[in-house]
Amino acid sequence: MKKILAALLVSLLPALAFAQRSNESADIKQLRFYQDSLNHLGKRIINDPEELVRKNTNYQFIKTLVSALKTPNSFSFPFDSLKSITISTSPDKRFRIFSWHVLNDDGSYRFYGTIQMNSGRLQLYPFEDYSPLLKNPEDSVTDNHKWFGAQYYQIIPVSGNNPYYVLLGWKGNTVKSTKKVIEVLSFKNNEISLGLPVFEGNKKTRKRVVFEYSRQASMLLKYSADQNLIVFDHLSSPDGKPTAKPETFGPDMSYDGYRLKNGKWQYVENLDMRNIPDIHDQEPYADPKKQAEEARRQVPKRN
Repeated sequence: MKKILAALLVSLLPALAFAQRSNESADIKQLRFYQDSLNHLGKRIINDPEELVRKNTNYQFIKTLVSALKTPNSFSFPFDSLKSITISTSPDKRFRIFSWHVLNDDGSYRFYGTIQMNSGRLQLYPFEDYSPLLKNPEDSVTDNHKWFGAQYYQIIPVSGNNPYYVLLGWKGNTVKSTKKVIEVLSFKNNEISLGLPVFEGNKKTRKRVVFEYSRQASMLLKYSADQNLIVFDHLSSPDGKPTAKPETFGPDMSYDGYRLKNGKWQYVENLDMRNIPDIHDQEPYADPKKQAEEARRQVPKRN
């Protein structure tokens, strides 16, 4: 009897799916249409061998995304089948961030993105990648027009008299090295600010934290909510010399972190990872390299 019921349920699935689609609002249907278009464009941005084609396709992607977000109730639409970019929503549902990259032929990256506020009308803060001109990113406070570009995968709200959000992001870099970044985002008078002097210790107070390491390596950067702690691999050179170039750096099997205290983050060395049981659970994001590989597998090969 159970087998008969299971077979009947399977046979009804297409009809149920069709009925669900039929009951969808016009807005949802429109958003699904945009999502399909963005999927197609996103795969081409990742897969096409020509840099000019990737860049021109990216401009189409931006226009299509803005059109999609203009659709009523777009904030509640997850775009969950769109795998070529990263979409992160703040835990308080105040905003979400769309961020992605375009690979240049020289192995470097240019980053793109926007913040969408959860408001009754469309409110966007588009990012403009200013990375090449930002000479001292750890000492700089900027805005969305001078963005230290990154692809964000985790948002950490910090409450208090001057609330802000910490963003964890993958930055890529060159053919030799990769970067990750701990960014700070705050809102004031309908404007946003990036960077804040809240990371204390490790020789200085930083407005954002930037890590650089070998492109062949993989670095842990993750937030443990139970302990109010940002944990990351300690990076060092193969010979242990601090004067070595960052593109030779990699994890040395020890861990450091920043612990939240009174609205600021205190640097902590040599963490005992036995006290942080969940830190090696699955990362809360899809690594951009893996996203690219998956997107390539989904794109039909050219004849």
